[in-house]
Amino acid sequence: MGCDGKIKAEQLSCWKEPVTVEPLTGGLTNTNFKVHYLEGDYVVRIGEDIPEHGVMRFNELNASVAAFKAGISPEIVHSEPGVLVMRFIEGKTLTAEDICENTTLERILPLLKQCHYEIPKYLKAGTLSFWVFQVNRNYAGTLKDTSSRHKSDLQKLMMINDQLEKAVGRVNMAFCHNDMLAANFMETPDKMWLIDWDYAGFNSPLFDLSNLATNNGLSHEQEIWLLESYFENDVSDKLWRSYSAMKCASLLRESMWSMVSEQYSRLDNNFEEYTTENLARFKCVYKEFMEIQEN
Repeated sequence: MGCDGKIKAEQLSCWKEPVTVEPLTGGLTNTNFKVHYLEGDYVVRIGEDIPEHGVMRFNELNASVAAFKAGISPEIVHSEPGVLVMRFIEGKTLTAEDICENTTLERILPLLKQCHYEIPKYLKAGTLSFWVFQVNRNYAGTLKDTSSRHKSDLQKLMMINDQLEKAVGRVNMAFCHNDMLAANFMETPDKMWLIDWDYAGFNSPLFDLSNLATNNGLSHEQEIWLLESYFENDVSDKLWRSYSAMKCASLLRESMWSMVSEQYSRLDNNFEEYTTENLARFKCVYKEFMEIQEN
């Protein structure tokens, strides 16, 4: 969308005076631009619905507005089909190495609780869910209709998916971000921000917690701390088993997201390599989960 996106960002109806536009890097489901208008700076996110990934822009808008009202995400100042305009925040985008710092985790933990339990107070009707096991089933259904090199593995992966869903057991639902990449956290001197609500929806808090761990390489000790601090209790065998199953599901979802992206994405990314890397991580964590099941 390069040049077309830049022109679209320049010509939005919210600008009454000329603007300057520069592209922002990052983003696998949007094209992003920084816009200077009058005395302020803004971010323009351009992206259509992505049905194969369950990304619906009405849901992203709903979540983004509610996240601002909950105090954890920038203000949305304008929206139109396929476009969000938000205030620009001058801050540091985190890396996985940053998140592995204990002091950073301590700042992220209350942010997750705000996401899970404050945002629902401000959501409008029609919010989506993101039950990861159904997401994985949807991906399998999508891949069956393609020439994917992974089609022969789908039946086995879906049997594992069912096994993991059963092992997670009953959960308390919360409103989750569902994409705990380091790049979705921004830090300013007085605040931690959570951005990019493409995949937001009701889910188990265990998904965000395990997704944070798998995406950023948290240690076993940090995972224990995260669970103890979040639930304000010791980690029981039952909780650890449920969390471990969700961690497998998180990596399976990341793998299948990449499988589908191999078929549909027009971005210049090596999704085949990304799929291979995540499948290897999934198999490793699933082996650990099976050892837990046997004990």
